[in-house]
Amino acid sequence: MNDITFIHKPFNELTPYELYAILQLRSEVFVVEQNCVFLDADDKDQVSIHVMCWQTKLLAGYTRIVPAGIAYEEPSIGRVVTSPKVRQTGIGKLLMNYSIRTTYNLLGESTITIGAQFYLRKFYTSLGFQQCSDIYLEDGIQHIKMFLPFCK
Repeated sequence: MNDITFIHKPFNELTPYELYAILQLRSEVFVVEQNCVFLDADDKDQVSIHVMCWQTKLLAGYTRIVPAGIAYEEPSIGRVVTSPKVRQTGIGKLLMNYSIRTTYNLLGESTITIGAQFYLRKFYTSLGFQQCSDIYLEDGIQHIKMFLPFCK
């Protein structure tokens, strides 16, 4: 995988082009591909760190790191998305590993909590996350709460 660049920025440092690419990718996958009508603009973006994985000029993947006390008591990683153009290439794992390291570096070494789509449980488990809830519906899609304990 050549030409991959990871960048992370707070909301107020995103360029208009970066913000457009982020919103376009999130809409392409979460709204169109998953056929899910939901309000993506949830007022968490403004306080989050935005992680972008660029492959040349394509936004290949994205996550947002949400500080503790906003989505969960612990810091969280959300809106995890990869472009359909790069699926099955390992970018998702690289993106999550970068996001986990960045969370620890910026917000401290603590447990990270996520709300994962249930069908991705095996993927998140491979990264060390553990399921800590029953299945629940969010925007009509099965989710589970998972956590990554911090270990030195």
